[in-house]
Amino acid sequence: MNAESHNVNPLHGWNQRFTPVPHSVHHARHAAGIALFAWGVGAGQRAVVQLILSELATNAVRHGRVPGRYFEVCIAYDAEKLVGLEVSDPREGFPVIAEAAPDDESGRGLAIVDALAEAWGVRERVVGKTVWARLRL
Repeated sequence: MNAESHNVNPLHGWNQRFTPVPHSVHHARHAAGIALFAWGVGAGQRAVVQLILSELATNAVRHGRVPGRYFEVCIAYDAEKLVGLEVSDPREGFPVIAEAAPDDESGRGLAIVDALAEAWGVRERVVGKTVWARLRL
């Protein structure tokens, strides 16, 4: 994990704000899938991007929620098939990879991101933070 940017020079970009409730994770994943499809990203690769997005958005809803504030999702895709994902929320603090026990029902999100992404990190914002991930398709 580091604080650098996702370093994608976007050929395509998409961003949207969501209310920090659990059902918004589904909406974010679905909307991102439509954008990725429109950019010509194949189904298997879309699924990986959407899984990473789901984990980051779930963390924003569970741990980054501030009443009356949204979380924001940004995706950039470039000509070299590099995808950058950013999920920003209004809560301060840096997330860490948790050590989930085998029978724990949660706590593996950032471990999944770490396993699938080429790189990921956290950046402070004026209000809150942005958790980003970068992957090459």
